[in-house]
Amino acid sequence: MILTRIFDRIMDLQGDFEVKEFKIGQGKNDYSYAKLAVTGKNESHLSQMLNEIYSAGGISVELESVQYVKVKKNSVLPDNFYSTTNNPTFIYLNNKWIKVNHQMMDKAIVVDPIKNRAVCTMLRDIQKGDFVVVGEDGIKIVPPERPREGLDTFQFMSSHTSTEKPIQSISSKLARDLVSIKKKNGKIVIVGGPAIVHTGAVTSLSQLIRMGFVQGILAGNALLIHDVEHALLGTSLGIDVKHGSSTHMGHRNHILAVNELFKAGSVKQLVKSGKLNSGIFYECEKNKIPYVLAGSIRDDGPAPDVITDIVKAQKQYQKVLSNADLVIMLSTMLHSIAVGNMIPSTVKVVAIDINPSSVTKLLDRGTGQAIGVVSDVGSFLPILINDIKKLSKS
Repeated sequence: MILTRIFDRIMDLQGDFEVKEFKIGQGKNDYSYAKLAVTGKNESHLSQMLNEIYSAGGISVELESVQYVKVKKNSVLPDNFYSTTNNPTFIYLNNKWIKVNHQMMDKAIVVDPIKNRAVCTMLRDIQKGDFVVVGEDGIKIVPPERPREGLDTFQFMSSHTSTEKPIQSISSKLARDLVSIKKKNGKIVIVGGPAIVHTGAVTSLSQLIRMGFVQGILAGNALLIHDVEHALLGTSLGIDVKHGSSTHMGHRNHILAVNELFKAGSVKQLVKSGKLNSGIFYECEKNKIPYVLAGSIRDDGPAPDVITDIVKAQKQYQKVLSNADLVIMLSTMLHSIAVGNMIPSTVKVVAIDINPSSVTKLLDRGTGQAIGVVSDVGSFLPILINDIKKLSKS
């Protein structure tokens, strides 16, 4: 797969290449090796192709040490700074390869040449005196390997997003992934939008939490407000979720939910008062599942638990995402894209949305490892719960 991508990028840029050496791994644990000679029209053209090759995972046969420059001003990078991908990255420092920590896309690499350390760092966190990697020398990118055996969700899906996929088969394989991760004491994080409530999926997600398949929830103000409205009144934006009909004066219900949260002071206090006794965030409080709610300019309230400082919200998101094995994104394009920017390509991602373009945008923004499931979450999650129960009985 890596070699195919490299060939494609060279040809797209109208370059020439010659395969000097090619060894194919015979066993499951054997690596393949290819040595290419790449020719460009001029130095600039060759440099452009090499940048593409390095980004795809190729490295130069002549090892050169990584280059870095001292930062002169807080939050200002050197002009030739290196911008990271979400793939595992190594730098050649002091005659050995050093892994870059906290891998994320579109970040700078800060180097400590004394301690032989390197870390992905956001622009706002760059400090005067930091050593920041520049150029492309001494950098190795390692895209995730394609598994050679097994039938989990990620090997089953040959194409990332399609409306023509059997939902039942995808669900059963995702259920196996969830059970496997739970057995290994792994970490599963849910990224959720208010459609979870609109489509009647609250019961299923609450059940997933109780069953121990959720170790963190990331969302916005809307999911909390609609979840509380549903728990208190059985409606979502004034629509009876069970019957799908509008209710008298239902347009005020979501503001009533905001008001109840302000009266209590927090979700935790609303649960303690006994008023909130069901729903997603009730289960989070009862099962001690961490959740982070990031605010936006369109929020009603927002609720007391919502973090309105975007910088703080990003940091809390990253904390919950740390060491995640699987991220399941449920009908929220904006939060899904935000989370995709915060995790390395080694983290498995499943995005479930009735709108194919939402999943496509996630892939286009760089989260290439994501598997898209085009389905209504209210229909998909009950099937997933049922498949998990079947596995538990077998």
